[in-house]
Amino acid sequence: MVGTGRRHRLGWRARRAVRAAALLDRVVDSQLPLLTGLSEASRRHSADYLAELVMLAQAYRHYAAGWIDRRELDRRGRAAVTRLDQLRRERPSASPEQLTGLD
Repeated sequence: MVGTGRRHRLGWRARRAVRAAALLDRVVDSQLPLLTGLSEASRRHSADYLAELVMLAQAYRHYAAGWIDRRELDRRGRAAVTRLDQLRRERPSASPEQLTGLD
């Protein structure tokens, strides 16, 4: 078909990607109010962690829109996991507060 566009061809994968992005958005939205109760160092660290989740959600939306392919989504996903792991290991040690409710 002419003019069906990438979004149509992705079908269930695009819908799944949109759902994944929405899930990540809900996780971030649920954690944002908790930042105000953290120390400054923990707040910055947690904000970096949440920013990675926001960027990953955006990658899923880009995939669903057909702007990036599955290989690029996979690359961005692996990069996000690597960065999240790095942030987890760099957690401020002087603070007993958790990074997010996901840990």
